[in-house]
Amino acid sequence: MKVGILAAGITPDELIGQFGSYANMFMELFKANGYTFEFEVFDVRDDVFPVSADFCDAWIITGSKSSVYQNFPWMVKLKSLILDIHLAQKPLIGICFGHQIIAMAFGGKVEKYVGGWGVGLHSYDVVAKTDFIPDAQCEFTINAIHQDQVIEKPLNADVIAQSDFCQYAGLLYDDQILTFQAHPEFSLEYEEALIESRKGPVVPVNIAEQGLISLRAQSAATESNKVAKWMGSFIEKRV
Repeated sequence: MKVGILAAGITPDELIGQFGSYANMFMELFKANGYTFEFEVFDVRDDVFPVSADFCDAWIITGSKSSVYQNFPWMVKLKSLILDIHLAQKPLIGICFGHQIIAMAFGGKVEKYVGGWGVGLHSYDVVAKTDFIPDAQCEFTINAIHQDQVIEKPLNADVIAQSDFCQYAGLLYDDQILTFQAHPEFSLEYEEALIESRKGPVVPVNIAEQGLISLRAQSAATESNKVAKWMGSFIEKRV
């Protein structure tokens, strides 16, 4: 099974040597959870796109430092590809920026959240039972770093996860597209390094410090493997 990774962003230069690219993080996460997908990476932010939506069996859109409402030419092209993937009935997963641009492609609205930045470990409630999330009453905790949020979801999107901070933390479109605002591919170590590197110039110092406290707590843990199994099951059941 071939999974195409549409890389909308890449790890900051000062961190990529230690942690690898966002695409690599997804590959390692799936491998660690027993999936043997074949991957191909397309650097869409550099205008590298697949020839068609049928080129791969399934697709993933990564996070990015860009905001979807900047509407750069590559983002316009990516939104068109999202609609093509949907029309071709290929499973698609979107994370953070991917979550947001998929919402935009289907008529949703994304803005800077009035509540500010969300960084560090965040917990979300699963609010809908699906074939890939067997327990509809569960909670999961993963890393987040975002200021933008989906504030109006598309009509064809159902909410599957939410929190007080993020109303549309997980969306499912026509049982074919799965998106999450937070980052299952981020380890605690990477999240800490990323926040430290962005504290002050990008993320307000007080917010960054709150996020770092959540990561450094004795009980700190990310349930990335749980979410990886949901994503892997989602792909397998729809290919």
